[in-house]
Amino acid sequence: MQTTHHTLKRSAAILLAFAASLAQAAVTPAEAAKLKSELTPLGGEKVGNKEGTIPAWTGGLTTPTPGFKNGGRRPDPFANEKPLLLITAKNMDQHADKLAEGVKVLLKKYPDSFRLDVYPTHRTAAAPQYVYNNSFQNATKATLVEGGAGPMVKDAFGGVPFPIPKTGTEAMWNGMLRWKGESTYHEANGYQVTADGKPILVQKGQVQSNVPYYYKELSADKFQGDYWMIRAVNSGPPIRAGEAILGRLNVDESKSSSWVYLTGQRRTRKLPNACCDTPTPFSAGIVSFDEIEGYGGRMDRFDFKLVGKQEMYIPYNGNRLFTPPSDTDVVKARHLNPEHVRWELHRVWVVESTLKPGQRHSSPKSRYYLDEDTWSFVLTDRWDANGQLWRMPFSIPMAMPDLPGTVAFTWGTYELLTGAYYVNLIANQSKVHYKVMSPRTPESAFMPEAMAGEGVR
Repeated sequence: MQTTHHTLKRSAAILLAFAASLAQAAVTPAEAAKLKSELTPLGGEKVGNKEGTIPAWTGGLTTPTPGFKNGGRRPDPFANEKPLLLITAKNMDQHADKLAEGVKVLLKKYPDSFRLDVYPTHRTAAAPQYVYNNSFQNATKATLVEGGAGPMVKDAFGGVPFPIPKTGTEAMWNGMLRWKGESTYHEANGYQVTADGKPILVQKGQVQSNVPYYYKELSADKFQGDYWMIRAVNSGPPIRAGEAILGRLNVDESKSSSWVYLTGQRRTRKLPNACCDTPTPFSAGIVSFDEIEGYGGRMDRFDFKLVGKQEMYIPYNGNRLFTPPSDTDVVKARHLNPEHVRWELHRVWVVESTLKPGQRHSSPKSRYYLDEDTWSFVLTDRWDANGQLWRMPFSIPMAMPDLPGTVAFTWGTYELLTGAYYVNLIANQSKVHYKVMSPRTPESAFMPEAMAGEGVR
């Protein structure tokens, strides 16, 4: 009995110590003051680098291109620029310290076709003033507490929760709660490209999205926890027409829920495990739930280590991707057409995840690269259980000055071992590109009953 008593006391002490370490996450007022001086309102460094290849942040891009209409194709604000540098398999060693490991694999694997067209760096990231104000408030108030699925954010709302991150977990939450608008609608296609280079349309979707975490009229005490609501309905390919998926993501992942509508069954079903390395129907089962837009899901399976910052070539200001009129101009065998992918030099936060003892995941180790200005998961290196680098999720930020913001839009995953890849939100043939909804899409649209009622019979 004595042993049991001491064991319980020790376990309780460990839990209390862990809870205390989470609760001490907020920074001091003196540190937070840097968000109004040497740091951008979202936590990036205002100054450029000493070489001048990364400029200072001066407020971002907030003036829409003349003639742009909400929902239309966003023009490339830097259409007249030419690449400063081409990185290929021949010269990659000269730039190795600024390349993700997955990018190096692609350069070596496809030396005759894959390259990086590196353009002048433009720090276009921006957000509304209320997002800046909330990020400043979050800096001294937001904490991490233990939720039903690992560390969750508490006392943060409407801005980056940890603009001055101290831990890898905080940085990951910044990525999941990054600014991307309140309510949007878009139409886009998803493709699987097989190892032998054949593109297959697996999704032609109309996507509605609300982000309650950024509702202007709410506050931290009224926020209910659902930070992202998304519903996608397929109009193609024919075999998938009428299918739909609905997700409501909560800061306590144990409360997140997803449903699918399957035309063959003519009913809506709740997904039992819409998380982690479970394949998502959103991509016809090709990518996992925690690869959507870079990362999302439970925080209890991994230890997240904040490695620090580094300069890296990343896809950025990728509006030129949608310049061609056809999807086939962009989606090529083995990788996206390098001619239409813009790369720039930016500073990124580097976070490494390691699988905790007793947990299971197809990628026991990953390295995430988050853009310092937007907190987008721009690139990820993922290793399999054999220690092989096997997948590279990516996302391509687009300049959206009307929002305003620079928002990761097109995303996908390269399978580095097989040579196949998946890419979603290819909108070259789409009529509506990331339309800002005002008024917002009614929240009733993000209920499973609505999806069932509108399902194709």
